[in-house]
Amino acid sequence: MDTTFSFPRLNEAAPAFSVKTTFGDRTLEDYKGKWLILFSHPADFTPVCTTEFIGFAKAAPKFTEMGCELLGLSIDSLYSHLAWTQSIKEKFGVVIPFPIIEDIKMDVARAYGMIHPGAADTQAVRATFFIDPKGILRAMVYYPMSNGRSIDEFVRLLTAMQTSDANSVATPENWTPGCPVIVPPPKTAAALDKRLTEGYDMVDWYYSTKTL
Repeated sequence: MDTTFSFPRLNEAAPAFSVKTTFGDRTLEDYKGKWLILFSHPADFTPVCTTEFIGFAKAAPKFTEMGCELLGLSIDSLYSHLAWTQSIKEKFGVVIPFPIIEDIKMDVARAYGMIHPGAADTQAVRATFFIDPKGILRAMVYYPMSNGRSIDEFVRLLTAMQTSDANSVATPENWTPGCPVIVPPPKTAAALDKRLTEGYDMVDWYYSTKTL
């Protein structure tokens, strides 16, 4: 078995892929112009993963509204994925509205650093990757095998990143829409002098906020 593992880096191009999914063939290029959340799970037919997929499915309309596609992955076959999603539909009454990648050879899992040998040699950890419309990797979130992710947090994080991109601002801890945003601090003496008169809510010269 190939034991080479790589880890992508933020603010660089996301690793390209060409894969088979439950919705047909997909490539990273197919998602250009939209945000993409690519997320892995350890295995089909496992309880924690089932709750996560139900959570993603219920939030899918919100992600769509935000111009974001969802794409799941595990090191299982298409037949396993199809059987599992059918089981979720029958047992939980939830339709999975996004594709799931078949990654039996672990090509995508290795390229994205989803395989952590200390956790399992043949399972992808709970990794989540936010890829922007230009194909740039913007955020990565890892969870342990034993604990499910917060889908609400992913909605919040995507909203924050889109707000930062649109307004050239940063967001504070646990920011939600309607809360003040952080204005980038001045980088020159002249900009500092100007900042003192710009009318922002200023705690100190490096910490200024405004409401959008």
